Parts: sequence; C-alpha cells; structure tokens
Amino acid sequence: MIREVEYFEQAGPGNTDACLKIVRRLVEEGLRHVVVASTGGETGLRAAHVLSGAGANLVVVGHSAGFKEPGENEFSEEKRAEIEALGGRVYIGTILTHSIETSLYYEFKGIYPTTIVAATLRRLGQGVKVGCEIVMEACDGGLLPEGEEVIAVAGTGRGADTVMIVKAAASKRFLDLNVLEILAKPRV
Repeated sequence: MIREVEYFEQAGPGNTDACLKIVRRLVEEGLRHVVVASTGGETGLRAAHVLSGAGANLVVVGHSAGFKEPGENEFSEEKRAEIEALGGRVYIGTILTHSIETSLYYEFKGIYPTTIVAATLRRLGQGVKVGCEIVMEACDGGLLPEGEEVIAVAGTGRGADTVMIVKAAASKRFLDLNVLEILAKPRV
C-alpha cells in the first residue's frame, strides 16, 4: 500500500480544512468510523458538514465538564445540536491521560503511568496523543466498535492538524490500540 502523507509547517487550526479533505477521501475509500476532537464544537461541526451524507459514523469528542473551570462545559450546546442534526454524535468525557493521576501529579509532584503515556505520545505530536485518547474515549462510551479501523482527527490547541487511522480499543485494552497510519501531522 502506498499513501501520501501531508506534513504541515505549522501546528494548529490553519490545517483543519486540509485534514478534513483527507478524512472525506478516506470515507469515500470505505472507512466508516470517524472520531474528531473538538473543545468547543467548531471543529466537530466542520467535520459534520464535510461528512454530511457520506454515511460515516461521526463521533465528536469534547473535554469533560469542569476541565477548564469547575462546573463549566466548554462544548457549545448549539454546535452539539447542529452536529447531531447532521447525523454526528457528541461524547463529553474524561480525558484518559488527564484525570485523577493529573491531580496527584500536581499535588505530590510525582510521575504516574498516564503522565508517561501522554508524554511519550506527544513525541509524535499533540494530535497523535489526542487522537489515541479520543478513540479510546469513544469506545468507552460505546460509540465506536473495538477492533475496527477508525479515522482519528485531532490537533494542537484548536482546530485539526493530525489525521490517523487507528485500530480502535477501549481504555481498558489500551495495549490493543494500534496506530496503523499517520496521514497528516505538523512537523513542529
């Protein structure tokens, strides 16, 4: 198999359209499951528009409530409604490498397994780390099937700058998760 990989000179939201173009092509080639990271819903909504009518199982994953501020949900309810009207589904849940262990890390200044996993995945890029997390989160929520090839779209900060094909696994089976292909990522 030969695939073209797109490397971006800069990380961030300026690459979102290029990433979504890759995703649309992959769906047209037959991949059906797409998971997209989206903090406030904008990137997820853009993906929902691009994939509208394509027959994809679109899952948009946002931060857990209280991630930024106690009691605050960063995901826009209006964007959620629009995504769902276009056939996508939204999952709001705990970021797997940013949970109880992060609290312990800040309090006790230690190193914990999920901190090591997150730091290791970041060596390949923030989007790679987030892409792996959102696949597991969506599997944990019952929105993606385990063992299937899934298109994961994530980024650095806002927007999308990373596209991967991942063999999906739930967090309980983290070691079964496999990044099969990286089709776009920033070089920074």
